[in-house]
Amino acid sequence: MNTTEELIKLFEQKFVAHPWHGVTIGEDMPSMVRAYIEINPSDQIKYEIDKPSGHILIDRPQKYSNIVPALYGFVPQTYCDQRIADYCMAKSGKTGIVGDGDPLDIIVLSERTIDRGNIFVDCIPVGGFRMIDGGEADDKIIAVLKDDQAYGDIRNIEDIPSKVLDRVKHFFLTYKENPNGDGSDKTVEITHTYGRDEALEVIRLSHQDYTAIYGDVNKKFADALSKLA
Repeated sequence: MNTTEELIKLFEQKFVAHPWHGVTIGEDMPSMVRAYIEINPSDQIKYEIDKPSGHILIDRPQKYSNIVPALYGFVPQTYCDQRIADYCMAKSGKTGIVGDGDPLDIIVLSERTIDRGNIFVDCIPVGGFRMIDGGEADDKIIAVLKDDQAYGDIRNIEDIPSKVLDRVKHFFLTYKENPNGDGSDKTVEITHTYGRDEALEVIRLSHQDYTAIYGDVNKKFADALSKLA
């Protein structure tokens, strides 16, 4: 083991990796990815990652009656930028769409009760919603928990029970509605529900968008350490 490898190993032992940048998307991506979970169905608080630090912060108490219907978070080392926006416009026929500038969102179905966030889960993408939120491409990948006894064998969104999928879709269409009904809601629409092949392409493109903005983080880290060695 050379000096650079020793330094990398020491950093891994000493510090917790940033959930967005420091954890890989998964060796078998896009057919299987590692998702970081921010919110679970028992949460009455909307948590989200603080991008600079990687810690979980409270975005706001949940103001509305609907709750997230499954594990909800993002795919590490993804970013929704120009490639995702272009793909959304090509598939939806709409113009003027931009990426939302966030990691790719993912919701993970499981039959088991998982009542905590700030965890990683290995999951299998099976489809997604092409969502546009205030003119921004904001895809929601639908996945199943690896080895889940109820959902684990599902490989395409058409095999998810329709009432389960309707519940997930309803959540995304309504979770930003203002309960006061004062007209201040953001315009959110789901133009398509797509299957596994498109979900895998969205993951690939978002990973490419990430690499275009941030580069290969692991390589950049190793190169920087090698200069110190």
